[in-house]
Amino acid sequence: MDNRAKPSQDTSRDAHRASSFCVFERLRSAGLRPTRQRVALCNLIFGAGDRHLSAEELHDEAHRAGEPVSLATVYNTLHQFTDAGLVRPLSAEGQRTYFDTNTSDHFHFFVESDNTMIDIPDGAISVENIPAPPEGMEIVNIDVVVRVRRKREKTSLS
Repeated sequence: MDNRAKPSQDTSRDAHRASSFCVFERLRSAGLRPTRQRVALCNLIFGAGDRHLSAEELHDEAHRAGEPVSLATVYNTLHQFTDAGLVRPLSAEGQRTYFDTNTSDHFHFFVESDNTMIDIPDGAISVENIPAPPEGMEIVNIDVVVRVRRKREKTSLS
């Protein structure tokens, strides 16, 4: 009986190892210890490229992926990632905070009907006349969130 892994399994395992190594390095370079839960959540957050997600969405993704984490753990981890500069928090809708994996300076559309954030293309908005911060303070970033909704069809009154 041949117990050797098939080439496709080896390739998949190698890709997973490389991905995990990158996650471990990303966490360590941000000053975070790569615990099992941080690694799992980091893989979920950054495995799909730049995106915006809420703690509740990440919690749901983790459970679908078979990762048993509490919502409190997801919130704590996202706040640790924020403090470490790995994600950027965005507020758009009352109590819900979205976390952006793209931490560069950029602005957003918030689609009200879908509760989703979309990046506004670079250069589409310019912010001018920024006031000097209060003494002893520095500006960290400027958030611009433009709320949008689908156009409503006009109805004629007969």
